[in-house]
Amino acid sequence: MAHDHGNHHHNHDHGALTEILDLDAEVLHEHLTEVMAWVHERAGAVSTVLDLGAGTGAGTLALARRFPGATVTAVDVSPEMLHRLRHKAHAAGLADRIRTVEADLDTAEHDDQHDNQHNDLVWAANSLHHLADPVASLSRIRAAIRPGGHLVAFEMDSFPRFLPGDELETRCHAAVAEARAADMPHLGADWGPLLRAAGFTVEDQHRFEIDLKPPLPEAAGRYAQATLRRLRHGLEDRLGPEDLAALERLADTVHNRPDLTVQARRTAWLATP
Repeated sequence: MAHDHGNHHHNHDHGALTEILDLDAEVLHEHLTEVMAWVHERAGAVSTVLDLGAGTGAGTLALARRFPGATVTAVDVSPEMLHRLRHKAHAAGLADRIRTVEADLDTAEHDDQHDNQHNDLVWAANSLHHLADPVASLSRIRAAIRPGGHLVAFEMDSFPRFLPGDELETRCHAAVAEARAADMPHLGADWGPLLRAAGFTVEDQHRFEIDLKPPLPEAAGRYAQATLRRLRHGLEDRLGPEDLAALERLADTVHNRPDLTVQARRTAWLATP
């Protein structure tokens, strides 16, 4: 649920992204549990949930577990990710309460596809920043929520950091921010004004700080490795050859670093239609 899973670089790094989303769910399991507790406390009784930009299903499964009486509809543009999500749902014994819909969030008419105003809760984790026209899409999403229902927009402020104070990692993140400013201007945005412009009332906002230090979850090294490799791939045209070579070496060795941490900041907005 934590990374760019829109159409950007979709073909050549799809496998890498799938791996990162799965590792993210494994490494940040406790964090997701904390987020879901916050959602549960504020959303109240929920029987229908819509997960927009579901990826490989970390949020979908967490929602199904947190709201055991609810059915969850998972929407994503990628048939491969939805296939993986269905496999996970089956393995977790949740397949009877989870259905999947392949759709692009920029064009999907959520009110037509998912029974107008019949969703108690819409969850959008790290998917809204992909929208070409956020206010128009959020207005369509609002029409899919029943009166008294809720939207939770959950967005990362930036990509995870693994080595505090590392100059190479800092340069890479600056280059990513520069690239994203052009092709993903809403990454790290304040979604409060955008939600209000689409007709929502913002009821609450909460920042979640992730700061994992050793001993780290077993998958943390692979998570750092996969993320840095994907970072290198995305920065091929933006870093000099020395930095690219150094980033490759770092990706190869980061899982053995004693100073490895996982740091990230994510923000949730709770809104009503």
